[in-house]
Amino acid sequence: MSTTTQTVSTTADEKTFRVRLDLADGYRFEADFGVPGIAPLVLDEPPPLGTGAGPNPARLLAVAVANCLASSLLFCLRKAHVDVTGMGVEAEGQMTRNERGRLRVTGIDVTLSPRIAAGDEPRIQRCLELFEDYCPVTGAVRAGLDVNVTVTPVLV
Repeated sequence: MSTTTQTVSTTADEKTFRVRLDLADGYRFEADFGVPGIAPLVLDEPPPLGTGAGPNPARLLAVAVANCLASSLLFCLRKAHVDVTGMGVEAEGQMTRNERGRLRVTGIDVTLSPRIAAGDEPRIQRCLELFEDYCPVTGAVRAGLDVNVTVTPVLV
């Protein structure tokens, strides 16, 4: 039997991360993100299963997708020298039962509303074509469910 040894090189783009969950009670967990200065986040299932003391995993998934898309758009707009004075972000998730009757997140609709100065509209077009490709969370999630994105700039 032969063995092959493979050397793996890592770059600044390849990263690993770890989070830890500890059961508090019922279905309530505390998530430790392993980042100094970041307090644990309480997670819980909604009633009747849990008490709703925190967001559940489906809501966290929507937040992760929405935040990643917002950060990606913001990065691109700033690189294009667009003055972004704020951004509203809304995500709506859809859950349906699969053929075995199990609930599944089947889609997430994200609306991004960057607040930009009037006159900057022409400079945002290239970002609108590119930004979704640079979001690693959305790229991974899209393999399993629909993610629809709408950008509606708010002129200030």
